[in-house]
Amino acid sequence: MNHPILNCLDAKPYLTDSGLETTLIFQDGIDLPHFASFVLLETEAGRQRLQDYYVTHIELARNRKAGFILETPTWRANPDWAEKLHLTLDDLARLNRLAVAELARLRSAYPDTPMLLSGCIGPRSDGYQPAFRMDASTAEQYHRFQVDCFARSDVDMVSAMTLCYVDEAIGITRAAQHAGLPVVISFTVETDGCLIDGTSIEQAIRLTDNATDNGPLYYMINCAHPTHFDSALAGDAWLHRIRGVRANSSCKSHAELNDSTELDAGDPHELGQQYAALQSRLERLAVFGGCCGTDHRHIHAIAHACL
Repeated sequence: MNHPILNCLDAKPYLTDSGLETTLIFQDGIDLPHFASFVLLETEAGRQRLQDYYVTHIELARNRKAGFILETPTWRANPDWAEKLHLTLDDLARLNRLAVAELARLRSAYPDTPMLLSGCIGPRSDGYQPAFRMDASTAEQYHRFQVDCFARSDVDMVSAMTLCYVDEAIGITRAAQHAGLPVVISFTVETDGCLIDGTSIEQAIRLTDNATDNGPLYYMINCAHPTHFDSALAGDAWLHRIRGVRANSSCKSHAELNDSTELDAGDPHELGQQYAALQSRLERLAVFGGCCGTDHRHIHAIAHACL
């Protein structure tokens, strides 16, 4: 697939950010209802905190002469979570668009650093243990609301993070295709390297590709520790589809993380070395970021090890 975004990733590596929500909650002491960071967009202080967070990460990319992917703080900004947050659909549309506008403004302040602006989409239910599962058609209809918000904005693409079953990935991909947006699909896995229903990463990618005519621009793995999925990266015919990793700092299982009252930040240097090992096996790996428990220190260590 010869796509301008893929050409960017072929030209140079791209950093992205780390564990936004865990940084805000555990390090900054900010109350994020339902893990929703996009609610900070409602206040000037919240917008400033988000800007400071992104600037810290952008500077790491700038110093390494790498590109940067600006991922909107909208992982929870879909209708079901909005209802829990007592937001209307009009509020939700406005905040999704505002998230993009804030990052577009930030991107313009760094003309010397190549940046891609991505609209972040999260799962409809819990990413670790969904309360229910949708078929692909239902998932497409559900996620169209947020995808269409992004389609009317300045995003370069959308990225669906922490997906734990294939039908939701297929539905989001089809929603993005309908809106004419490039889409990235990122799966999360359990400690055995498989999705929650036992589907392997390889199977998940092949099933999604087959159902969408190779719809996703590329795939990522996020919200799992490298030791959880490194053994699942066997073979070579499908590994070129994985272009990004946003791993957790902790090797705890999802169930253990859900029950944790303290942040497990792990060892940034060790995580950087584990990324380097992944890089040696994933020849097209080009997007390097973090997820739960990581912060700018981990991105610095990953950049030092891999770029």
